[in-house]
Amino acid sequence: MKIIDKVYVNGDFIKPHGTKTMDIINPDTLDILGKVTLCDKKDVNYAVKCAKEAFVSFSKTSIKRRGEILQSLYDAMSKREDELNEAAILEYGSPITAAKRRTAFAKNTFLAAKKQMEEFQFESELEDGTKILKTPLGVVAAIAPWNANYTHICQKTASAIAAGCSIVVKPSEYSAIQTQILCECFKEANLPKGILNIVNGVGEEVGKDLASHKDISLINFTGSTKVGRQISAYAAKMIKRTILELGGKSPNIILDDADLSIAIPMALTIAFSNSGQACHAGSRLLIPHDKLEIVSELLLKALKDIKIGNIEDEDCYIGPLVNKTQFDRVQLYIKRGIDEGATLLVGGLGKLEGLKGYYAKPTIFTNVKPNMKIAKDEIFGPVLSVLTYKNEDEAVEMANDTIYGLAGYVSSSDVNRASKIASQITAGWVYINKAVYEGKGLVLHVGAKQSGIGANRIDDYTQFRIIS
Repeated sequence: MKIIDKVYVNGDFIKPHGTKTMDIINPDTLDILGKVTLCDKKDVNYAVKCAKEAFVSFSKTSIKRRGEILQSLYDAMSKREDELNEAAILEYGSPITAAKRRTAFAKNTFLAAKKQMEEFQFESELEDGTKILKTPLGVVAAIAPWNANYTHICQKTASAIAAGCSIVVKPSEYSAIQTQILCECFKEANLPKGILNIVNGVGEEVGKDLASHKDISLINFTGSTKVGRQISAYAAKMIKRTILELGGKSPNIILDDADLSIAIPMALTIAFSNSGQACHAGSRLLIPHDKLEIVSELLLKALKDIKIGNIEDEDCYIGPLVNKTQFDRVQLYIKRGIDEGATLLVGGLGKLEGLKGYYAKPTIFTNVKPNMKIAKDEIFGPVLSVLTYKNEDEAVEMANDTIYGLAGYVSSSDVNRASKIASQITAGWVYINKAVYEGKGLVLHVGAKQSGIGANRIDDYTQFRIIS
């Protein structure tokens, strides 16, 4: 039984003022793993106070010193990589291969931020002698989601430190063990006191108190669009800057010249990434009208090759949903799809047989109409909606028929043709003939429409100053 009753604030582990506790539940076995003590408003105020005091000196540190701090964070995480992987498996139900990939990505954000910082132009001069300075903005409030808790903590922290900002993080309350190990890494890295502080708690309380605090200069939130709207309202009252990485209902357009033997299996991996609990998931598959029969056959065939349930198996791709609330939400949308008249190709209501945890059946609907709820709403589970189009213009129109604009996908044997389509999709990221970003470096969030604001760049954490 893991008891997490301290938080990392001002460079040390301290007992919080808050006394409420929450069970930590394994979504795979439904066993209770431990308890976490939740912070309250006094804890938030103290953490922000420490960060504000630390900012005075930290904002003046050299690039070299900040680089040393980012390197030490990378080194400390590298020592605990296996423990972080195991925590993600136990607490989140992540398949082991996905956990390893996310942990590696998380620690590498520190090195990527270090490199970008060293190349960043903090000061420049115009021809007339006017100086343009980019100085540290202030205290950052960071709120991380449960579907990639420590990945987002590391991304937000890396950029803040690179810019010279101090930070207070509210991690997901469903990820307390992962957060605890990460905090131990922070302690091991021997960071300057107060530049990085953690407050465990629920969003409706601690998240709200942090986002609405008068001494916060920037709110960096990753989560649902619904909560993002609330964060924007808090920020608007005091004209705070925001970085919002919100929901998605990403389209995946299969053009008529695509190699379906490659594109359709990849479409399933895109849709069911992170067990469908991914804002970038390509949960709308748009295919030519005359390809429905063959695509349906290939989807069923590809699904048989996707391993589900044994999350310690390196080949496992789909694990359980994070908790009962999320499982029930997915069930509601599957029922809506059936009630709306979509064709249930595979899957459906109920848990997967033989598995104890919150395992939703991977579900594929065909004959989905653009106005159906399953085609409009972010479900956040292993549910794929297949829509058909008559021509490219209709495909683009359907792809953009959404309040979201996080990601998009296009498959074609002609890259130039695919690029032309991709350029018409209103989304921050559009991937051509691939499932994920294959480059290196600090991945930016660049959502369009109601998928977000800002990009987690060093620029976003700085204040422009003009001296003339």
